[in-house]
Amino acid sequence: MPPPLAAAAALLVVPVSPAPRVRLGPSRRARPAAVRAAAALRALPRRLELWPQRLAAVESTPPPSSAPAPDSSSGLDAGSGGGGSGGDGGRGGADLGWLKVFPHVLTASMANFLFGYHIGVMNGPIEGIARELGFQGNPFLQGLVADSLDEMLLGRFLVGIGIGVNTVLVPLYISEVAPTKYRGSLGTLCQIGTCLGIIGALSLGIPSESDLHWWRTMLYAACIPGFLIVVGMQFAVESPRWLAKVGRFDDARKVVESLWEPSEVDKSMEEIKAVVANDDSQSSWSELLVEPHNRVALIGGSLFFLQQFAGINGVLYFSSLTFRDVGITSGALASLYVGITNFGGALVASNLMDKQGRKKLLIGSYLGMALAMFLIVCGISFPLDEGVVHSLSIAGTLLYIFTFALGAGPVTGIIIPELSSARTRSKVMGFSFTVHWICNFLVGLYFLELVNKFGVGAVYAGFGGVSLLTALFAYKFIVETKGRSLEEIEMSLSPATPGKQE
Repeated sequence: MPPPLAAAAALLVVPVSPAPRVRLGPSRRARPAAVRAAAALRALPRRLELWPQRLAAVESTPPPSSAPAPDSSSGLDAGSGGGGSGGDGGRGGADLGWLKVFPHVLTASMANFLFGYHIGVMNGPIEGIARELGFQGNPFLQGLVADSLDEMLLGRFLVGIGIGVNTVLVPLYISEVAPTKYRGSLGTLCQIGTCLGIIGALSLGIPSESDLHWWRTMLYAACIPGFLIVVGMQFAVESPRWLAKVGRFDDARKVVESLWEPSEVDKSMEEIKAVVANDDSQSSWSELLVEPHNRVALIGGSLFFLQQFAGINGVLYFSSLTFRDVGITSGALASLYVGITNFGGALVASNLMDKQGRKKLLIGSYLGMALAMFLIVCGISFPLDEGVVHSLSIAGTLLYIFTFALGAGPVTGIIIPELSSARTRSKVMGFSFTVHWICNFLVGLYFLELVNKFGVGAVYAGFGGVSLLTALFAYKFIVETKGRSLEEIEMSLSPATPGKQE
């Protein structure tokens, strides 16, 4: 194990001692966070030693919620019902058990469409905006647009706040309302929505090359999905986990009965109540520093840190130059090719997420990204024919984006709320996405500077190395979550919550 992983692994361990007795009634005052942290640190060497055995035990235990093996789980277009949550009772027809929850999840994922739209909306019309608003030729101000002047600055600032909040809330909402069998497939709607938003913005931006005022129409069009989200979420259900947490068990049961299969209702409500019974106080941010929540927080932050430093934003930024080398001079058209490739990968992921599982997709995704980076590096570094170099660059770029969309993109956002406890799920998500946006900013800020200093080949080789490191990280520390309810995952990883042990 490389030294950085060895240092981080200490916080990822799971206790394997006999499960402590859990108090379901009023609890004693929890030990101070500093005391719990000190105790956890003293136990780290032994827990680190036992982590591989515990990980294997968790993954080898069959999910108790379904009779058939987990591999019978299927994507949204599967052909059999399977398990207790099948849509047709196992008669061999189309599995439509996901249809009842789909409108609610689709409405929420429109926030990701809006996210993608605002990513791509400034690609085409940036020159027209700069000319009309009077900052053409100023690269600093052009770099801020989407954050230009006066009203646009304020508007883009508000858009950024809304998008930042939704990147946390949408995967959290989907993970809590989706039936266990379809949670992975439905969770990929976040990635699919982002891809469709980028494609929509780039397609709508094509007239901006001839109409310098078209950018206003593009920004007006962004109001439509925002309005649909506001209206649609009025009819969307509340999370049954949240309803139970605030004591509205009857309302939670109604939601579960309306969206999930009848055979799942009683067991799911029992599990939700059992988890809520152990959570009789408000969580605090300091709990992310102690067991069991520190492991998930570290996993979440590490996954997003590694995702960003595997180079997705750098590759996307450089892709237009790569396409320009082979004669595709339109930046919007090159970005459209990239968006379609990303969308194709997300569609494949939606079909595989609940068949192959999160862990396999994550490992395979990063191995594919590493291979893509090394293809590009070979084309740059070795004296090859110019046509071969261009072919390797295009193939490597598209392979990287496709394999990113298979796992590194969608799985990262899905697996973090799955591994988190109900008590700290929102805080773990908030912390993880904070790491994401900070790393996103840093990569975007320093990418070109690193390219100018070390060259494209060296930077891409670094991206490939980080991709390999992330595949190893996922193999060592990610627990498979497919086919398990959120409560099953929480109880298998953490038999008791902090402050409830005797």
